[in-house]
Amino acid sequence: MGYVYSFCRRSDEWNKRANAKRNQTKEEVNMTKQVKLVVDGTEYDMPVLESSLGRPVLDVSAVSKAGFWTYDPGFMATAPVESALTYIDGDKGELLHRGYAIDDLADNADYLEVCYALLYGDLPTQEQKDAFYARVNNHMPVHDQLRKFFEGFRRDAHPMAIMIGVVGALSAFYHNHLDISDPAHRDDTAVDLIAKVPTLAAMSYKYSIGEPFLYPRKDFSYSENFLYMMFATPGDVNYKPNPILVDAMDKIFTLHADHEQNASTSTVRLAGSTGANPYACIASGIAALWGPSHGGANEAVLNMLDEIGSVEHVAEFMEKVKRREAKLMGFGHRVYKNFDPRAKVMKQTCDQVLGALGVNDPKLALAMELERIALSDPYFIERKLYPNVDFYSGIILKAIGIPTSMFTVIFALARTAGWIAHWTEMHSEPFKIGRPRQRYIGEKHRAFVKIEDRK
Repeated sequence: MGYVYSFCRRSDEWNKRANAKRNQTKEEVNMTKQVKLVVDGTEYDMPVLESSLGRPVLDVSAVSKAGFWTYDPGFMATAPVESALTYIDGDKGELLHRGYAIDDLADNADYLEVCYALLYGDLPTQEQKDAFYARVNNHMPVHDQLRKFFEGFRRDAHPMAIMIGVVGALSAFYHNHLDISDPAHRDDTAVDLIAKVPTLAAMSYKYSIGEPFLYPRKDFSYSENFLYMMFATPGDVNYKPNPILVDAMDKIFTLHADHEQNASTSTVRLAGSTGANPYACIASGIAALWGPSHGGANEAVLNMLDEIGSVEHVAEFMEKVKRREAKLMGFGHRVYKNFDPRAKVMKQTCDQVLGALGVNDPKLALAMELERIALSDPYFIERKLYPNVDFYSGIILKAIGIPTSMFTVIFALARTAGWIAHWTEMHSEPFKIGRPRQRYIGEKHRAFVKIEDRK
């Protein structure tokens, strides 16, 4: 267990550097840039805080002193945290993890290297990589009593419903490192979650189809183990996943590892600010991710294809989209205005997977026709309705043989790394319990009326 503490020290050292840089920036900015709020003749200073990348941030804490709250539905212009994990520039189509471009990571690193960078600040050396991989591999099995936990669910339960329950219950099985004030405990839990979530995800699938659970193998990589636990049976003693599918799975994990401050990440941070155990926090992130406006987008793509039916109906459907009579799922992105940097990598991977499998699936042919029209029709080009990462990942997962009900589960699996990195980052520096405010528009104080007098 000695390496646990070395990882912790590395993470703490990185956070100290980040905090020192943060404090220096604040001091410099506070001396030079101020915005003044004037209320009834009284001035309140609001410092402008520069970011290392992206927009500067206006510190509005003085608004409370002036007797107001800020009103920003959806947090469209509010930065509730400081973070050094991930940066997004939607206009440029840029996504960075610890400063590394997502396409560089997807092309040159594997998922666990990205996990390491998110947790500890930098990509690992070979020695650090070997130690981290061995550690994750050792923690992939789960407590045998969890088998009985699964039996409490109906066989037709949605895998995401199962994941929320099982991940949230992990604290009942692994309660010997739940001191969130201890960096070593936080590190243990972070690795535990990254390691065990693929096993639980595969178990949720196996349970839904009535097949026995498989335990991870020591001789398989992270992505190999996931495919093995999903598709092999106890009789497949010589099972070896297709390397192209392993690579595709690893890229899907990498491209979904973190995405800055969003609904699920904010949920994890908000739950974490209460002091809740990390397993409960990650379960809350999974619950938030389940929504079709967030993590359920690639599942929605396949449901849309079912709705269209066949290639012959694609042109008619796209005309309905133009008339706003139908919604085009998996195209465009609310963050990436011009292009999704993850989509390029996924497109290449999608072509490789379809080529390797030689899949003859009418639904995939339908998807390719949608792609062709979206990339050639001026209507879609002008509106930046390009195929995004959810479109291509949905097609890949369909080709591999993964049912649509598992798509969001795989998203949650990949995003666990980002969630727990944000949770760890939050607990490595001073923070306050999340306390959002509101603009109250309900009834004013009124008298209580006894039930016999109510009309």
